Amino acid sequence: MKLFKRLFSIEKKPRKGLILVEWVMLIYVLFTLLLLLLTFTKIQNPMSIIWLRVQAIMMVLGLWLVYRMIPCGLTMLLRILAQFALLGSWYPETFEFNRIMPNLDHVFASYEQQLFGCQPALLFSQKWSSPVVSELLTMGYVSYYPMMVLVPLFYFFYRSEQFVKSAFITITSFFLFYVIFIFLPVAGPQYYYPAAGIDQIAQGVFPNIGNYFETHSEGLPAPGYTDGFFYKILMWFHEAGERPTAAFPSSHVGVTVILLWLAWATGNRRFFWLLVPFGMLMFFATFYIQAHYAIDAIAGLVVGTLMYFLLLGVYKIRSF
Repeated sequence: MKLFKRLFSIEKKPRKGLILVEWVMLIYVLFTLLLLLLTFTKIQNPMSIIWLRVQAIMMVLGLWLVYRMIPCGLTMLLRILAQFALLGSWYPETFEFNRIMPNLDHVFASYEQQLFGCQPALLFSQKWSSPVVSELLTMGYVSYYPMMVLVPLFYFFYRSEQFVKSAFITITSFFLFYVIFIFLPVAGPQYYYPAAGIDQIAQGVFPNIGNYFETHSEGLPAPGYTDGFFYKILMWFHEAGERPTAAFPSSHVGVTVILLWLAWATGNRRFFWLLVPFGMLMFFATFYIQAHYAIDAIAGLVVGTLMYFLLLGVYKIRSF
């Protein structure tokens, strides 16, 4: 009965305009459109980028109109879920922008070597190659996707007054990461290692491959137990949207940290501790499957925490 009421009860004071997270999306759309105009002749698929933005704006306005006609929990939830759904479309575009810039993986792989004396992404899966370890870590990695929706939904049903805030913090963090990825062309081990040559990487040699990814996007298959259930899910996600982009800092780790902070803020400690093991597995999985360097995961911890408190402060100031 409470669930039904939360979904369908008409709000006494419906919001008149766009919510903050929708304004953030529109700002990102405007920013990337301006960037597209400045680089139009170098971008490979400029019209598809423009068309996506037209569709996104139409969707936002359409859902806003539906909410204005029926201002209830369900129509507000649809507005938020639509923003989550769009994230999968914004991500691959970071590659369309950063592929026109010289790749920086050689710099980050060198930092990795200096810090650890080796390449954890190259050795981790070799040292721990058992199906059990592989499946546990890939499970942690793919749990990122349901966790990304689970935490805001927990707020929707159990902390409804903070639902919009939790969605704003989560979704805006993605846009901040995407801006970083546009201007920081780091592809990650699964793409850099084969481009540079595995033999050279193993010897601690990290060549500058320049604009290699402007015309290439081939990568290594993720290491692990290839017959595993979670490994197959991981491959499905990779085939659907993975690109040689977005390695530093790890948004998977960063957003997971933000989700854990949000889970802690619910006051429900059982919910928080339920998610913690998946977050820990996620951290190590990022370089186990060679999606990231270990320094990417460490940076994700720091950047994710900073983003959480920054966006929490912004929401308190600008909430409407």
